[in-house]
Amino acid sequence: MAFRATRNSSSTSLHSTRIGSNRENDVAAFKSKGQTTSRPALGTIGNVISVRDNKLKGKKEINKSTLSKGRNTSLKSISELAPNRTSKVAEKREERAKSPAPSLFECHTISEEVETEAAFSEQQLQNVEDIDKADHENPQLVSQYVNDIYKYMRHLEREYKVSSDYMEHQEINARMRAILIDWLVQVHLRFHLLQETLFLTISILDRFLQVQQVSRNKLQLVGVTAMFLASKYEEMYAPEIGDFVYITDNAYNKAQIRAMECLMLRAIDFSLGKPLCLHFLRRNSKAGGVDAQKHTLAKYLMELTLQEYDFVQYDPSEIAAAALLLSLKVLDDDPEWSDTLHYYSTYSEDELLPIVRKMCKLLVKSETAKLKAVKNKYASSKFMKISTLSNLNSSTVTELASQAT
Repeated sequence: MAFRATRNSSSTSLHSTRIGSNRENDVAAFKSKGQTTSRPALGTIGNVISVRDNKLKGKKEINKSTLSKGRNTSLKSISELAPNRTSKVAEKREERAKSPAPSLFECHTISEEVETEAAFSEQQLQNVEDIDKADHENPQLVSQYVNDIYKYMRHLEREYKVSSDYMEHQEINARMRAILIDWLVQVHLRFHLLQETLFLTISILDRFLQVQQVSRNKLQLVGVTAMFLASKYEEMYAPEIGDFVYITDNAYNKAQIRAMECLMLRAIDFSLGKPLCLHFLRRNSKAGGVDAQKHTLAKYLMELTLQEYDFVQYDPSEIAAAALLLSLKVLDDDPEWSDTLHYYSTYSEDELLPIVRKMCKLLVKSETAKLKAVKNKYASSKFMKISTLSNLNSSTVTELASQAT
């Protein structure tokens, strides 16, 4: 897989400092040591990044007419990357424009729809615990309508579902996508970004590739722009655009990233609110009363699926539930997918087993895989060295992996 431009650069070491509270980001500083080696743009990350103090700026009110005019503006700088959309995509977007997704205040309609489609009911599940009963006095936990919020999120994940065969119409392939994501995991770690930023980056990437043809030499540009967008959406102090130019070894300039940013936003209809696996995992972990080790293992399993093209067909809620189920099977002597977990995740154990088997296959594959960014990340003490657990090589995992289709 060929990406643009290689150059001699200095090998570097990372020094990070904390800014503010836990929700504020760490800013990574890279210092040159003088030894020069040749590497590709997707190789070792070691560019010198100047640390600037980002300050929150006042929000400017956007005029609707200006926004409308901006959407119709062509991007000549990357016109070769923006062929006309297929009629199928145009029809789908037209249809969505006529029937916009309901707002949160119309949740009662969606609640009825989800409850009708659900494979279970409260009558069938006798031992369901009210996990929000202790939260009624905390207004931040919105216990009165948290279930409606999650039902709305399940509606959104279906609304923005990614097709399982979109790669058939691309010049790139699943292997190139995996290499890009492996590199993005390293960039995310070096910049000390929030976990949500990584998952949102891959979500934006897949949604864009589904509707837009991308050449091989532009794939890395799409990847860093997706992370730039996700950072501005999730982070309190997002990395500056110059940082992303440096991290690509100056293969792309600021103007190209800005132009691609506009193209990507238009391609996904400016909709960045697709729910993430993390949102559902936190709810499921609360329902299961799991400890930190099981929760961290589930996060490791979810990140392993990011690189695998086979998993784009599954909804974030499915992946989150399957990851927690496998975590329980690996770390518990007597794992149980309780009625409470069934109720709040909306999935039974039998429904999740096919995904669990595929995750086990990923675990077995990760031992010999060349792309090890996620495995190495979770081998650190910060993540409880979860990827080095001997339980991950247990007979339970190998047996389930052998059953994967």
